[in-house]
Amino acid sequence: MSRVLSFSTDKEFANQLENLIEESGYKNRSLFLRDASLHFAESLQRGELLSMADEEIVEGTIVIYYQHGVENKLMDLRHSHEIEVFSYHHNCLTSSHTCVDTMQVKGMAVSFRQMVDYLNNTRDVDKVNFIAAPMRDKGCC
Repeated sequence: MSRVLSFSTDKEFANQLENLIEESGYKNRSLFLRDASLHFAESLQRGELLSMADEEIVEGTIVIYYQHGVENKLMDLRHSHEIEVFSYHHNCLTSSHTCVDTMQVKGMAVSFRQMVDYLNNTRDVDKVNFIAAPMRDKGCC
């Protein structure tokens, strides 16, 4: 069931908020505020990957854009004991002449920082992103 929450603000902030909502592509102010609030709270609780405690267990997705010739290094990472890979997908992006791999993973924050650093310093790896999964106490799984 929905519940209405309201708050007061000055005109300048209200205008900035409306611009943010529009620029981000949201069509619904409530959904924007919900997502922004959850992202902000999670960031305060957990921080970004760079600031997480080394031993913190994290789940998420790694996205790696690269040129051919890097596949063996990625296979080594997938078979390492540092991270657990739940799912792996490879695709060739023909218009940009780039390969992209996505992996759904779990492991310690320190392992992901090391992996991202290693990949960023690997020849023919164009871009690496780690997206941490949201923290929830309950949900679908």
